[in-house]
Parts: sequence; C-alpha cells; structure tokens
Amino acid sequence: MPALAIDDDLPDDARALARLVAERHSCRGFLPTPVPRATIDRMLAIAQGSASWCNSQPWEVIVTEGEATDRFREQLYAFAASQNWADQANRPERPDFPFPARYVGIYKDRQRATGWALYEAVGVAYGDREGSGRQMLENFRLFGAPHVMIVTTEEDLGTYGAIDCGGYVAHVLLAAQSLGLATIAQAALAGVADFVRDWFAIPAHRKIVCAISFGFADPAHPANGFRTTRESLGNVVRYVG
Repeated sequence: MPALAIDDDLPDDARALARLVAERHSCRGFLPTPVPRATIDRMLAIAQGSASWCNSQPWEVIVTEGEATDRFREQLYAFAASQNWADQANRPERPDFPFPARYVGIYKDRQRATGWALYEAVGVAYGDREGSGRQMLENFRLFGAPHVMIVTTEEDLGTYGAIDCGGYVAHVLLAAQSLGLATIAQAALAGVADFVRDWFAIPAHRKIVCAISFGFADPAHPANGFRTTRESLGNVVRYVG
C-alpha cells in the first residue's frame, strides 16, 4: 500500500502534518551544499519541543559542518572498511544499545523487501552480496551528506532515555522535512560506538543512540526514488471496547 493517504476532510494542521510524514523518506544521496547554520538551529529548536519522561530531555547532539564532516567521513569509512562491515554475517557490531537479536516472520519479510527494493534501485542484483556490502558501507560515507548529527543519551536514564531520544529523532526528521531538508537516521554509526565516542570525545556516561545525516537531497541519485510502504491500520491496531 502507499505509505500514507491524506484524507480530503482533514483539518489544515492535520493535513500539513500528514503531508510531512508522507513526504519524508530516508535520503541516501545528498548534494554537497551546506545547510545554513540558521536553518539547522530552526530545525533543532522545533525538535527541542519533543516530549520526554519527567521532561528529562536526555538528548544531546553533536553536529558537524564543513571540513569537520569530511574529516570524520573519511576516517569513519576507512575504519568501517577495515573492520569488514561490508560482510553482513561477520561485521563486528559494538553498539551501546543492543541491536535486534533477529528478525523473524513479518518483521523479516519487511526487512528483506525493503533491503532488496533499495538494492534494485541502485543497481545491485538480487543475491549480489558484494554489491549489497558496498551499498551498506555508504552509511559510513554519510551518503555524501554535508552534515551529520550524533544523538546521545545519559547512561543512568537507561532504556527510557533512549526511547525519549527516539521521539526526539522523529521530531528532527519532520522538522527537517518542513524546512526543505533531507535526512536519514542511521543505526550503523551506533554500531561503531567506540570509534564515534573517541572521535568526538564523548564522555563514557553518554550513550550513542544513532546518527542523523542531513542536507539537501540529490534528485538525480537513484536511491532517492526508492520508497518504503506502510501496513494498514487493521494489521497493527487492536481496539478494545
């Protein structure tokens, strides 16, 4: 099914929100054009309104600009390549928060369908593990984005601090969309948490949740024509009356 349908009778605010949600996608090909600092500040100011348990606001972010992005990108990619991250079965994941133990059933079906649809969009044939590995490594090039944001939470706040950061990330993505920016939230960088922590001198008590690469989408990049789908409400909602 399409990602979202926008009803004609929605109130104006709901229509605007539904449009932003429907149009947002994970960008995997960026233009090198930097985002003005004032625009980044607007995006982050909107996201700062995200809800959190006891208003703890556990998120802190590091945002790269200019040459700092390029230096990080170069060394991050070299590190990931040296650690065999192109090999899906043997990559040495060391995140601060455990990655999913496994995908089974409908979750595996969704993961597989999304992955191979993406690979098809960028010319990687079904079963081409070398090609899919190369595409995976593009995470560590930040897909060419001029900026990356590292999102961290306080260790003592545990799982719920990370959940609050998830809500914050969603607000960042929608705020960016409202400002004409493209984004991709990336768990891959959380998988090399020690490298990221050392590079940015992040204290040990700050745990890395994810990264968000952002900038302006490259409309000519084939990956940016790819879209995921969403389940119907009947498959994910159960009403009790």
